[in-house]
Amino acid sequence: MVYVHTCSLLDCMDLLGFPTNSGPALSISSVSFTCQLCSVFLSVNNYLLSFFLFQTDHRLPAMATRLRPACKKCTVIGGSGFLGQYMVERLLDKGYSVNVFDIRQGFENDRVQFFIGDLCNKEDLLPAMQGVNVVFHCASPAPSSDNRELFYRVNYTGTKTVIEACKEARVQKCVLTSSASVTFEGTDVQNGSEDRPYASKPIDYYTETKILQEKEVLSAHDPANNFLTIAIRPHGIFGPRDPQLVPILIETAKSGKMKFMIGNGKNLVDFTYVENVVHGHILAAEHLQKDSCLGGKAYHITNDEPIPFWTFLSRILVGLNYDAPKYHIPYWLAYYLAFFVSFLVLIISPLVKIKPTFTPMRVALAGTYHYYSCERAKKDMGYKPVVRLDEAVERTVQGYSHLRKTG
Repeated sequence: MVYVHTCSLLDCMDLLGFPTNSGPALSISSVSFTCQLCSVFLSVNNYLLSFFLFQTDHRLPAMATRLRPACKKCTVIGGSGFLGQYMVERLLDKGYSVNVFDIRQGFENDRVQFFIGDLCNKEDLLPAMQGVNVVFHCASPAPSSDNRELFYRVNYTGTKTVIEACKEARVQKCVLTSSASVTFEGTDVQNGSEDRPYASKPIDYYTETKILQEKEVLSAHDPANNFLTIAIRPHGIFGPRDPQLVPILIETAKSGKMKFMIGNGKNLVDFTYVENVVHGHILAAEHLQKDSCLGGKAYHITNDEPIPFWTFLSRILVGLNYDAPKYHIPYWLAYYLAFFVSFLVLIISPLVKIKPTFTPMRVALAGTYHYYSCERAKKDMGYKPVVRLDEAVERTVQGYSHLRKTG
């Protein structure tokens, strides 16, 4: 199940979490002196919420095609979403028979059989799994949603239902799209391995439910009963057709709110091209065997080319003829200001229900190091990015040529 999400840019009051259209009027002096900093967060907030938690040549190296399952029929749960559609396209290229299960049909393809239903309803899922060898589970609500019940229902309850349906339909393999952020707590992570513990203080409730989801899938690994599981942890998925990163970035630039960056601009972050994420999923499925070492484990999949966070955003902006951010706001100032705002929201919460988005954790996402090692994936499944970062950025910019600034 994939929930299509579109984020509109908020003004400073919305960003701070204060009501602008309803509720009692507030007169808070902090709003005025945080305006410029809010503008910075306006440029990255919606993007960070969804980005860190997911063309021309689709040929892969021989390593990617060396191992093929006996049965090449699979189901992509969430196949109408951004990542899911790329997954479907590549699987078809590789000769798989593909089912898509989703809450909606997001595209037309005569080679794909679509099943529309509720992820949490096993009776909806079962028809999509008949005769299937592999299930790719890449469905999730939008991280930018504030619907905690939805996060829990889809990421946790829905995933438990997927596992039950897989077992009942005798599906042999389940490959989960997880997130590298399941170990991130807002402090620097440099070349982090999969052995890092799960975050005891996740950056948000969405990530908390992704932790529950991954634990559920990995603990279901049961080779004795011919059910094998694995989790893929991408970080910072991007590429053409993504409805989040580039459209939001350009809209922010048009409004003149991409002039500032948080910190010194040197913090390295992983950004992963969508085709590399797909490549990692398919490698995992094809190498996952009863006698392999992959089962019940999580694997980082990235471009393996960490880049300064603000440099990456600037390359997209400049590629579309917009100015890159020029001015710096000290990280400590942004962090403690966000802490102050969160405290202020807590104080007035008995009177007004507020959902703050300008939080210390959001500052951390924009101003800290968070990149991860792919050595385990390289060793165990021969992973190697198929599209390097320079080419990936160029493809992405070309994919949004209609947003290019003219004049």
